Amino acid sequence: MRPQGKLEYGGQAVPLRTCVGCRVRTVKSELLRLVAIEGVIVPDLRGRLPGRGASLHPALGCLELAERRRAFPRAFRAQGPLDTTPVRAHLEERAEDGGAG
Repeated sequence: MRPQGKLEYGGQAVPLRTCVGCRVRTVKSELLRLVAIEGVIVPDLRGRLPGRGASLHPALGCLELAERRRAFPRAFRAQGPLDTTPVRAHLEERAEDGGAG
């Protein structure tokens, strides 16, 4: 029986996370970690920022789905709206670069 919360990926068991936008479970390495800092959601590129994190596919479609579903306040257990401008800017920049980085 496979350990719960893990997926055989390339012969290794790796952690799974759920995208807050599309709600698809996938390996952690394919998702972008987000952290809420003082009401602003920022991308955690190194995965080292403190605080509760949320995972999102690095695609504008998933960001828009998460915003439409109001998933960020639930994911971060925050009261009121959160600013997603830094995440949107990061994803747009990434799309302009052809998805690299």
